[in-house]
Amino acid sequence: MNFITRSICILSVPFCLLGSLDAQPLNQKVNFTHQDTLRGSITPERAWWDVISYNIYVVPDYKNKTIQGSNQISFDIINEGKKKKMQIDLQEPMLIDSVIFNNKKVPYNRNGNVYLVDFGNYNFIAARTLVKKDQPVTLHSIKIYFHGKPREARNPPWDGGWIFTKDTKGRPWMTVACQGLGASVWYPCKDHQSDEPDQGAMIQVKIPDSLVAVANGRLYSKDDQHDGTVLYTWQVKNPINNYDIVPYIGKYVHWADSYSGENGNLSLDYWVLDYNLEKSKKQFGRDVKPMLKAFEFWFGPYPFYEDGYKLVESSHLGMEHQSATAYGNHYMDGYLGMDLSGSGWGKKWDYIIIHESAHEWWGNSITTKDIADMWVHEGFGMYSEVLFTEFQYGKKAGDEYCQGIRRNISNDKPLIGIYGVNQEGSGDMYNKGANMLHTIRQVINDDTLFRKILRGLNKEFYHKTVDSKDVEAYISKQSGKKCMPAIFDQYLRTINIPILEYKLNGDQLSYHWANCIAGFEMPVRLEGTNEWLSPSTEWKNTTVTTDMKDKGLQVDKNFYITVKKIQ
Repeated sequence: MNFITRSICILSVPFCLLGSLDAQPLNQKVNFTHQDTLRGSITPERAWWDVISYNIYVVPDYKNKTIQGSNQISFDIINEGKKKKMQIDLQEPMLIDSVIFNNKKVPYNRNGNVYLVDFGNYNFIAARTLVKKDQPVTLHSIKIYFHGKPREARNPPWDGGWIFTKDTKGRPWMTVACQGLGASVWYPCKDHQSDEPDQGAMIQVKIPDSLVAVANGRLYSKDDQHDGTVLYTWQVKNPINNYDIVPYIGKYVHWADSYSGENGNLSLDYWVLDYNLEKSKKQFGRDVKPMLKAFEFWFGPYPFYEDGYKLVESSHLGMEHQSATAYGNHYMDGYLGMDLSGSGWGKKWDYIIIHESAHEWWGNSITTKDIADMWVHEGFGMYSEVLFTEFQYGKKAGDEYCQGIRRNISNDKPLIGIYGVNQEGSGDMYNKGANMLHTIRQVINDDTLFRKILRGLNKEFYHKTVDSKDVEAYISKQSGKKCMPAIFDQYLRTINIPILEYKLNGDQLSYHWANCIAGFEMPVRLEGTNEWLSPSTEWKNTTVTTDMKDKGLQVDKNFYITVKKIQ
């Protein structure tokens, strides 16, 4: 998800229609501290090691709103050497109890939300140098024990943390929403988007046997502890974002289906509160398979066949938890029953199913290294809504939906945030990001090529972390359009929407781009025609058509620009 910030809300689930909200309150910061740098940058204590897998064990105490557990981190060495300190992130007021390495406790010290584990003179050797034919690689690992009362979510998913609530029957219902805020709000980890556990994660949850625990990936085991509790173990085999790893705990029931997709049979699993079983069969049964068909057409195969596709009912609106998407839209069409576009098309499908599932491609498979580039997640995520609408109802419907969501754009800040301090850009990353992509699609003027680019991105950056520049360069190169870098700079790095200024003088039309960066030369198509103008920041002249004399300069509404007649 992420969700958005603006006066008319939306979601990443983005937004809010009721107030100014964000997936997490990251784009509110103006001043940054040393803690922000520790959280958002690749410090020397992060740079030398690479996460291979997590094995997270957690025991929540619903009554006291506390948790305790451990995380065994397997890791490899990027830079060999001695006297290493390792940065482990765990946010206050959570506490690390001990760190075990080679069966011994190792010392550590705390600096706010960061622990520095001191390995002394230990000589680390990269696993790749130890590989022998037909022998498994032995990785390094540490086990970190922790406990505490995690930050409780005040307005999830926008203001996140652990969620201790009740269902409508008064029974315990728990989960986590921590995008932006960070997974270190509840478990110790390397809390930076650039380093995902390459071989996935195990999530073990010990709870009262009257409840059910669901997590990412597939159910590995369910073990009766013979003390009134049960241990659920879930396994994720693919790389996964830290913030995507979450348990869901409640009175869940399960039903299953399958989808015949591009990579074969994809399992579909649904975990919902027992009293919502029939509602879920109707809503999920209607929207999930058409969504997968549309997205596999546009983007390529679902990225996590091995871990399956899953929707889990949540007490908050939603979040793109990989292979275990949080669903809290109350089985309503639209966004909590509302059409964010005002076009009518947004009420024909369930917003959370479509938007959050799109993040399996954009955000979960392709992940930005720095949260400053989150427009890649949210811009493509929201444009996926446009493409789904088009796939289901036709191109005109998709265009109208995309044009409609422009009403939610505030142009308050650039879409790209500040690097190295865990800072998102503007909440416009949703609606403006989608409209930038729609504009780029018009400039490419070849939907076959545009689809090839979308699928190419998902092939080129499959299960990888990227920078915005990686995505920009790929689109620019594959499109063959020299104007593309300037378009990205204009829409991502400024708050100015290009103004196509024009003058009419007899049979002469004069026109140029204003309110834009130097060198901006985006071509535009005239409304209802196949005729194009190629404006630059310098004035150009052409002959006026009869239509122009009567109606003025009319540009295709799919371009996110302003047209202004001047005297």
